[in-house]
Amino acid sequence: MRGARELNGGENKMIQVDPEKCKKDGLCREECPVAIIDWGKHGGFPEMIDGGEKNCLVCGHCVAVCPNGALSHKLVPLEECPTIDEKLRVDLDQVTQLLRSRRSIRNFRERPVEKEKIERLIHIARYAPTGGNLQLVHWTVFTSREAIWKMASLAIEWIRKLMETVPLASLPPYMPRIVAGWDSGKDTVLRNAPVVLIASSPKQDPNGMVNVTLALSYLELAALPMGLGTCWAGILQRALQSYEPLREMVALPEGHTNHYPMMLGYPKFRYFRLPERRPPQISWR
Repeated sequence: MRGARELNGGENKMIQVDPEKCKKDGLCREECPVAIIDWGKHGGFPEMIDGGEKNCLVCGHCVAVCPNGALSHKLVPLEECPTIDEKLRVDLDQVTQLLRSRRSIRNFRERPVEKEKIERLIHIARYAPTGGNLQLVHWTVFTSREAIWKMASLAIEWIRKLMETVPLASLPPYMPRIVAGWDSGKDTVLRNAPVVLIASSPKQDPNGMVNVTLALSYLELAALPMGLGTCWAGILQRALQSYEPLREMVALPEGHTNHYPMMLGYPKFRYFRLPERRPPQISWR
């Protein structure tokens, strides 16, 4: 950026402002969520306050809010932040239909999902918000039919042990049916999904489960226009929380106690209606 290096005192500064583009409107200063941008001493252009680097969330708000492309961030470079394409904006009706058309897919086509599509979905999911912008979500991806079958069989093994040691009346009523379906030759755990993704984050992440959930939500919505379907793998999640043989087989990164799996694949069936839901419960205060 022309003149930016001199204005901000060298390359070691976190933000750089182009004095020829900056209009001194103060938008970056007002938008900064941790208030570490202020008017500088060099001609009154925005600068990061002393020690601000330690508190910076690396959220990119300062770069995104500038209408003139005058500010760049060392960790969120301007050249890597494309401008919003107005032609790609969607209206409320389009968003509503997208959200309502999401279905939990439990019947998948016998077709593998291309690796590049899985990678693209994960790249999109990384834009989901995370607490403190820590961005600690990790993805473990299974595409091997043998590995996916092994995970499902270990989940069934876990249910069998529960049924042997816990009164049946205390278990969810669907558990015996899941085992009976498995014994009849059906994958009642992972539904023969060609892909299973597990989003996880470390124990020290204070918002770990929320971050994981948001990332998975972004991924499943992005899957729709790609012709893919998803289903949250609740049975596998419950088994993963308490059955050590399954945990060892899945081998999540060490210390990752926040996690949730999701099935992914090409849906076997097509849907033509948007099912209704119960009215929302709202308390106005």
